[in-house]
Amino acid sequence: MPIRDILQLGHPTLRAVAEPVADPTSPEVANLVTDLTDTVAHWRETTGYGRAIAAPQIGELQRAILLRLPGHPVWPLINPSIVAHSPEKLVVWDACLSFLSIFMQVERYKWITVRYQDLQGQWHETHAGPEDDLAELLQHEIDHLDGILSLDRMVDVKSLCSREEFERRYKMDSPYGRVGE
Repeated sequence: MPIRDILQLGHPTLRAVAEPVADPTSPEVANLVTDLTDTVAHWRETTGYGRAIAAPQIGELQRAILLRLPGHPVWPLINPSIVAHSPEKLVVWDACLSFLSIFMQVERYKWITVRYQDLQGQWHETHAGPEDDLAELLQHEIDHLDGILSLDRMVDVKSLCSREEFERRYKMDSPYGRVGE
């Protein structure tokens, strides 16, 4: 499948709410997952960023996200939703392939439980915490399905910085600075 263009900040589709996937086993969903996989891999290769992607970012208003974490198999989550979360929140650095030139600090739950379907239509639940930064990553991608961008979760406009300044000052203390990412 082709590498798809990633919609950029300001495109109205990024603010739309995605529709549930009716049949996770359909060939169309398999093709979407392939496109998401190829697209995020391309961005990772060319920019050094890209651990995950949501279908709305490539113009598909479907509730599907894909994680591509170093050292792990590609992980598509269809119709994901957060069904439980910690009372505690953390402040973390965030960025997005839809506006990779800017970084900001956002508030995210410390841990979450996500319910989702696999490509065979089976339902699963996964618990994600701060280890491997999985909780914050899943929250970021699920937000995309609801038309919410990390800019909407920024804790302080003063944390907003360019990619160059982020890399110079903060990258090593963030998930983006970890070896093998």
